Amino acid sequence: MDPDLRFPIGNFEVPTDITPARISAWIDDIEVLPRDLRALVESLDSGQLATTYRPGGWTVTQVVHHLADSHLNSYARFRLALTEDRPTIKPYAEAAWAELPDAREEPIDPSLDLLDALHTRWTRMLRSLDDTDWKRDFDHPEAGVISLDVNVALYSWHGRHHLAHIQSLANRSGW
Repeated sequence: MDPDLRFPIGNFEVPTDITPARISAWIDDIEVLPRDLRALVESLDSGQLATTYRPGGWTVTQVVHHLADSHLNSYARFRLALTEDRPTIKPYAEAAWAELPDAREEPIDPSLDLLDALHTRWTRMLRSLDDTDWKRDFDHPEAGVISLDVNVALYSWHGRHHLAHIQSLANRSGW
């Protein structure tokens, strides 16, 4: 399998130089994701939405629903970290969630609408954080302790990563 199909923008790398400017840019990425995603998928027909972005990968529909699921979980993790001392969060089986009937078969509009509303609240919250808030963290049972400044970088990457999946599929398919 071509590794670029799986990671078209590369693997996530934990940033070592976290600055307010970089945090602001990552928030910008999170803010524009719903708009960019909607623009990318709004003209796709049902056959295109049912196409996998790579062999053995998810369909475009599953990717859209996954973004809503994942970002909703991340938003909750931010809120937990801001209101509790190093909470242990609950991971979820993202691959299993993507196989549930609503993620495989349902129209994408509800997830696009959810992302619009969620990202409006999320970015407002993120822009209100101060230096101390960014150092708050949560304990992920599989990934370890994650600070909010690293998590915002991760979700900036996550959105761009899945946009690139869909964009590269569209480019390869001539859509």
